[in-house]
Amino acid sequence: MSDIKKVVLAYSGGLDTSVILKWLEETYDCEVVTFTADVGQGEEIEPAREKAHAMGVKEVYIESLK
Repeated sequence: MSDIKKVVLAYSGGLDTSVILKWLEETYDCEVVTFTADVGQGEEIEPAREKAHAMGVKEVYIESLK
């Protein structure tokens, strides 16, 4: 469909970004890399990492922007 091979998704781990993650993979037949910005949300960060890995994401980036 396109020449897109890899997409970076700003990922929260919530329903919306999880659905978009799969949509991107299926629609563009590409690898999705997730990026989560830690702006002080505390215990929401690790579940986002675990969910991304459970969905098959190989590259998960979480950076502190505090």
